[in-house]
Amino acid sequence: QVRFAESGGGLVQPGGSLRISCATSGFPFKYYVMSWYRRTPGKEREFVASIDKTGASTNYTDSVKGRFTISRDNSAGTLYLQMNRLKPEDTAVYLCKARSAWGVDYWGKGTQVTVSS
Repeated sequence: QVRFAESGGGLVQPGGSLRISCATSGFPFKYYVMSWYRRTPGKEREFVASIDKTGASTNYTDSVKGRFTISRDNSAGTLYLQMNRLKPEDTAVYLCKARSAWGVDYWGKGTQVTVSS
């Protein structure tokens, strides 16, 4: 059974940092491209960052480039997102996604990140 456990979200002041995690099980993590998305009320789900199977290649949406870093630990089946210099507009539910080579997607339920003073 595929399982995701996102954690690390919370309340942080503008300019602060958070590291969120997505621990997975039930599928061969090292063969899946992994991504972070975020969702806010009234908006479409937004792509944030992705990382290839080995961790050698990453991709970011423009609004987080230079502030966020995606990484993975294939031995632990875990995906990470280090978020620095957070802004109020980063407030969202952050979800992890696993995509197989044949296009099957698995989604986590998300962790809430709130940036506010």
